[in-house]
Amino acid sequence: MREVPDYWRIADDVIADVRSRKLKPGDRLPSISELRERYGVSHGTVQMSYARLEALRVIRRQQGKGVFVTDPNTWMREP
Repeated sequence: MREVPDYWRIADDVIADVRSRKLKPGDRLPSISELRERYGVSHGTVQMSYARLEALRVIRRQQGKGVFVTDPNTWMREP
């Protein structure tokens, strides 16, 4: 069995936190540097996880303000 890439695991953790209501729509996600430290990964890995979450419409980025959780009713279904 292949190991799940770090960026996928981080994205899945965010989705799980929303589903378990640890994170709610409108909540701000930790900064890239905080997630880098928490997971022991590179800046690029966190960026890739954010790109994945953005593609699934789980998060939205606001320039200069941060990254925020969206309403799960607006999410795309995973392929």
